[in-house]
Amino acid sequence: MKKLKIGLLINPVAGLGGSVALKGSDGENIQQQAIQLGATPQAEEKALRALQHVVDYKNKVEFYTVSGQMGEHICQKLQFSHSIVHTTSGKTSASDTEHAINEFENIDLDIIVFAGGDGTARNVTKALNKDIPVLGIPAGCKIHSGVYSVTPSAAGKLLQKLLTGEMLSVSYADVMDIDESSFRQGIVKTKRYGELPVPMDLTYIQAVKQGGIEHDELVLADICADILENMEDDTLYLIGSGATTKSLMDELQLDSTLLGIDAVYQENLIGKDLTALQIEELVADYPKTKLIVSPIGGQGHLFGRGNQQLSAKTLAAIGKNNTIVVSTKSKLKALQGRPLIIDVLDQNVAKSYKGLIKITTGYHDSVLYSITD
Repeated sequence: MKKLKIGLLINPVAGLGGSVALKGSDGENIQQQAIQLGATPQAEEKALRALQHVVDYKNKVEFYTVSGQMGEHICQKLQFSHSIVHTTSGKTSASDTEHAINEFENIDLDIIVFAGGDGTARNVTKALNKDIPVLGIPAGCKIHSGVYSVTPSAAGKLLQKLLTGEMLSVSYADVMDIDESSFRQGIVKTKRYGELPVPMDLTYIQAVKQGGIEHDELVLADICADILENMEDDTLYLIGSGATTKSLMDELQLDSTLLGIDAVYQENLIGKDLTALQIEELVADYPKTKLIVSPIGGQGHLFGRGNQQLSAKTLAAIGKNNTIVVSTKSKLKALQGRPLIIDVLDQNVAKSYKGLIKITTGYHDSVLYSITD
């Protein structure tokens, strides 16, 4: 029986800067800063979540991977048959990803699976010269590229389809990335770096994120009016990230960060661009906390993309009933019926948010919309 040959690599520092509000993980200096601020790696855990869906098909798959935390550890943990094609020196870098891709090209692989963010996708694009399908497991802070599944579990389910013989068409998807230094200043500069072949299933593969900012000022003003009317003096509000929630901060005439999480109490700014730990400490200090968030346009991610500062501990403490979701109807319509997505590692938290949630779409105007993981 012919086995499915999978090239596997994991960028172990992908997403490292997300929980500590660094807006990315590109560059050794940023990675060191993230670790000093208390960030913990999550890429291996997200790859584990994806590949657990393949465990029942061990006899049908052979992995080719990189030493240590770039893939070997996961294969060992899940007891997959595997071979090491590249050995790192210990501290991993983009060159390890590129070397692994070069080695993968010498093997008759069926697919390359990688866990990372847009920077990792750029490295794969740079090194890959053969027409080998790829599948990204989302583990980064910023996921603008169309080569990633909507969640880690979705990547595993798509691999299941391949292993059970379902036919999937292969389409080319754009590899996009942003200028992180500009991103940290609240400026989104997205650039296309190429394209990669992806097994296409719109249930599992994300759409490329919409660029720019929606300027429907009347709708945003109506949403803000509704939220402001219902804000309570005894409640801490965590607000962000994105243009929709920033419009609320503008209405309050408070300084804010477009791409981070801010804290407001009695209409005063008490914290700006907070890290996960800072948010957890604030929530512990206030008896009542509510969270105001908006889904990412084009993708529908509510948690886990662009707001990793909202840890599972914070989401569990606040809860679905104290989460206020705001969005224009045009943003929801662009999802074409796809549910909102919560991509967090804590399954209990994910389960607690699943189902219908009320979304404020105007002044005294709301819709019910579905959330999934």
